[in-house]
Amino acid sequence: MAHIPDGVLSTPVLITGAVVTTGLLAAAIRRLDFDRIPQAAVLSATFFIASLLSVPVGPSSVHLILNGLMGVILGWAAVPAIFVALIMQAVFFGYGGLLVLGVNTMNIALPALLCAALLGPALRRSDGRFSLIWGAVSGAVGVLLTGTLVSLCLGLSSADFLPAAKVVLATYTPLMIAEAAVTGFTLGFILKVAPELITIPE
Repeated sequence: MAHIPDGVLSTPVLITGAVVTTGLLAAAIRRLDFDRIPQAAVLSATFFIASLLSVPVGPSSVHLILNGLMGVILGWAAVPAIFVALIMQAVFFGYGGLLVLGVNTMNIALPALLCAALLGPALRRSDGRFSLIWGAVSGAVGVLLTGTLVSLCLGLSSADFLPAAKVVLATYTPLMIAEAAVTGFTLGFILKVAPELITIPE
């Protein structure tokens, strides 16, 4: 459950998410590389579709997030790409919601930027199986950070949500494995055929 629905979070958490996302979008637009727009569009569409395909895990459900992949490929362009996809999901499918758009964007985009900044350089220097390993780490770290942020948002909104926050975080474990595999193999392939696509945010 990377998407938190409307009516769950407290006002301070909603305001914090909106402020952080506004800052991220402003920074991303200033740094926007127009050559990255086609890639951003493709990955935004991929994220849009993948997020709609949920798999039940215990009392919750999970879906591919792909923020580690988007982060290391797009850098700052991942922020508007994620934001646009989340708007479309909220408007067309009622997935998440407009009130929590800032929080959901923050929870997914911040880990994407961290993966790009921390793991992007290692990916660019790696080859062979090491690119697969670093790619897998990017996928797993992106999911872990998103799960942690989602749990924090729930826990900070109300003490009643603390048990649910723990369950949500636990359900991210199998998703980390899936994301590690998908991201690892995808980035391993990209580094073989077009390594210039892996970016590092300035």
